[in-house]
Parts: sequence; C-alpha cells; structure tokens
Amino acid sequence: MERGAVVTTRSRIAGELERSRRRVHALTDCADEELLKQHSPLMSPLVWDLAHVGSQEELWLVRDVGGMEALRPEIDRLYDAFEHSRSARPSLPLLAPDESRAYLDEVRAKALDVLDRVPLEGSPLLRNGFAFGMIVQHEQQHAETMLATHQLRAGEPVLHAEPLDPAVLRTGVAALPREVHVPAGTFTMGSSVEPWALDNERPAHEVHVPGYWIDTVPVSNAAFAHFVEDGGYDRADRWSAAGWAHRREARLSAPRFWRREGGSWWRTRFGVVEPVPDDEPVQHVSYYEAEAYARWAGRRLPTEAEWEKAARWDPATGRSRRYPWGDEEPAARHANLGGAALRPAPVGSYPDGTSPLGVRQLMGDVWEWTSSGFHPYPGFCAFPYREYSQVFLGGDYKVLRGGSWATDAAACRGTFRNWDHPVRRQIFTGFRTARDGERD
Repeated sequence: MERGAVVTTRSRIAGELERSRRRVHALTDCADEELLKQHSPLMSPLVWDLAHVGSQEELWLVRDVGGMEALRPEIDRLYDAFEHSRSARPSLPLLAPDESRAYLDEVRAKALDVLDRVPLEGSPLLRNGFAFGMIVQHEQQHAETMLATHQLRAGEPVLHAEPLDPAVLRTGVAALPREVHVPAGTFTMGSSVEPWALDNERPAHEVHVPGYWIDTVPVSNAAFAHFVEDGGYDRADRWSAAGWAHRREARLSAPRFWRREGGSWWRTRFGVVEPVPDDEPVQHVSYYEAEAYARWAGRRLPTEAEWEKAARWDPATGRSRRYPWGDEEPAARHANLGGAALRPAPVGSYPDGTSPLGVRQLMGDVWEWTSSGFHPYPGFCAFPYREYSQVFLGGDYKVLRGGSWATDAAACRGTFRNWDHPVRRQIFTGFRTARDGERD
C-alpha cells in the first residue's frame, strides 16, 4: 500500500472510530438507573453493551494487533457474549456507568496509538485496516442493539429524533410499479474485494437465479393492516406449521408495539404513543408474520440470492455493484441510515438510492427477511474467529438483508448479511415480497 493511501486509510479509520464512539455515548447519555436496568430479558442492560464494546476493542486492537498488555483481564469473561446469556447479565458484577466510560476512554487511547504505528498491510487482519474496520462495525452494531433496548423500555422518552429531509423522501410513489422483474441469469454474489467485508460475505461466487418479480418498495403499514383486518392472524392456512404454532403460543395478533384503539391502529415508538403511519414500511414483525402475509397476498418472501441480485446486479454492465446506486459510499440522499430519525422513511422514498432495475429502499429503513437460512458460501473460511459467523451457521436462523434506519453505513452494504431466529420482533425488521415468473 502506498504512503498516501495508508495516510488516507488511517484518517478514515480514526474518523469512523470517533463517529461510532460518539453514537454509543449519545445512546447511553441517560440516568444510571436506565443503564443498569434490564428493560427486557431479550436484551442486555445498556451498561453491559457499553463496556462490551470497549472489551472487544481491547481484545482485538490493543492486545492482538497492538501486542500490549491487558488493561482489565479480570473482566474478560463478564463481557464475553458467549459466556453469559442476556437474561443473566444483570446479576453480574458489571462495571458501573462512569467506570465503563473511563474504561472505554483508556482503551480508545491505546487503540489510537496502535493505529498510528502498525502497518495496514501484510496479514489479513491488518490489510486495509480490517481489524479496525471489524471493531467499527461491531460498535455500530451494538449501537443498533442499544436502540432496540431503548424501544423496549417503558417510561418517558429519553431519545429525540432528527427530522428526515423532505427533499429525499417519497416522490411520485403512486406512479411506481408495484413490482419489478428480474430476468433469469447468473450474477456475482458476495465479495472477495470489499476491504471490510466479514467472513460470511466471502468469497464472491457466481449464482444462477431463475426469473422472478420483486416488490418495488417494502410492505407498508397500511398493507399489513389489511392483512390483520382480513383475519390474517386467525387463519392457519396462511401460516407455516412452525409459524402457526409460534403464533398461538406467543398469542400474536399484530406487529409488536401496535394496539387497536378507537377503531384505529396506534403504536409506541421510543416512549411516544402515536397513530401507525400508513405510508411507512411495517417493522417489528417476525419472519413467521412476514411469511404469513406473503402467503395471504399470493406471493412469497424472496430468497437471499434474489434480494442481492435485485440490489446489486446491473443489467447494463453485468457486474454487481457495492450498493444499489453504485459504488459510492452511502450519503443522506441514498438511504435512511444512522439512527437519527428513529423511524423508517415513507415507502417510495430515496429515488437516488434506486437499484438499476428500479427497486427502492433496499438499503436502510427496515431489515428485510428473506426465505433463506444462514449458510456458508462455497469456499467459506472462518475469520478472524469462529464465533463471528461459523457457530451460527445452520439451525433455524433466517437471513436479513439491507439494514434498517438504525443501522450505520459502516455496517451496511450490498453484501452484508444479518441473521436471527424467525421469532424475533424487537429488531427493526420488515420485508418485501416476490413471486416466480418471467416477464409477460
């Protein structure tokens, strides 16, 4: 790597580290009792997430890459995500909020010293600053997890949204086609060149996909409300066997945080009770709910390969782009990312983020369920540790794509793969539907 490129990469990494830390501090800038409390057994106390991001940074950047002595070896097990379940973490002797912040500051100072002196080339861990990029993505992912925890908390709002820019929102949505055709053929899925791509995104490989149709925009609240009001939660024939069993056991009757009152649907969003906006993508639905809606609509959920082809494949050049709009890093005009809005944008927004085939909002707003299980690509190699992806491969996990409004641009790209259990609803999940077929 040439000297100028190294300086640019170091500057970018330092900026991304600062940006992710600023976001984490903003999400934990509340009373200590809010940080120490477990707001749901599905989530860790916020104070655990706070110190956990510092612990991971110390393990990888300070100790592994930097070769320095451990700062707090006695807390390693406390903040090991595999050592203790989320429901058990409140009982641990966790660092207090102020102690956690001091620990993060100490770790960051050491990590920046490491960034100044280590080569950003050679081993895969150092090449293009991969280890630093992995930590940036990890911290941003925990910021999104913190937002999910904030959504589950009771009481008065402690977060305040920034308005979405009306200049990049919905433009002529009524004139958009309901669906877009994706022709049969082969495309390149995954990546072998994206510098900060994680192991489960690698390697790039060719995949043949039969022709299909996919929704131009995600399924809206209004559309999902039609499903609910048509008895969608009461008819077993709309659900898979596993989905129906879960619906009955969990007594599902609407998306999480919705309630019916006065003949209208209302929702709770970060402590604010408000009417459900018809034009936003539905969120906080499980895979099973998305699957049932698709059956009710006479359609299905797209496979992971179908989602990625719709998002990345350019029919004019035959190549796969980094993002739907091209190779340019995400900007405010492309997608609703970063978490500041505390909500999805209306369906049909962000025309500048449209894919070459005409599909909108494939990045940001809501994570989109696919029908695919979480499996390795051909030639997969666990890196830099098994626990990032390999231990999750298989099982009942379903792949989610595209990121949500709460996802940061550093942890979102056309190849990025998320996964979760099909029952999950606290995360910012929605979906779009698809159907088989060639163009008429």
